[in-house]
Amino acid sequence: MLYVDDEINNLNSFKAAFRRDFEIYTASSAKEGRKILDTQEIGVIITDQRMPVMTGIEFLESIIPVYPDTIRILLTGFSDINAVMDAINRGQVYKYLVKPWQNDELKMYIENALEIYHLRKENKELGRKLQLAHLELENLGKSRI
Repeated sequence: MLYVDDEINNLNSFKAAFRRDFEIYTASSAKEGRKILDTQEIGVIITDQRMPVMTGIEFLESIIPVYPDTIRILLTGFSDINAVMDAINRGQVYKYLVKPWQNDELKMYIENALEIYHLRKENKELGRKLQLAHLELENLGKSRI
């Protein structure tokens, strides 16, 4: 899991709360977060909305083409309905949560998001195997004719 937030105290609090339950990477900017994504398999990304240079929604939107299966959660200190709609429409956000987070609630959402991520990966792998089996059957049928 990757947590992106420009506030170091939030990164430290998050890590302290969830380090026993999940493998956690943290980044203090979208740019730093992208570097982690490029080197680690990340199933869930949680990002703050209000960050300098690039907002959380912009960051999530920018990674969709490269990491479409990663589950995205937006965490913010502000409940702005326009940001919620943007997050859902542009960033394909799984959950939108308001700070301060409740550890038990956030842990449940993270666990659910990780399950969805693993199911997506498994589904893709099964689809790939099905395509291979279909090609093998086609080739077998052609060789018999």
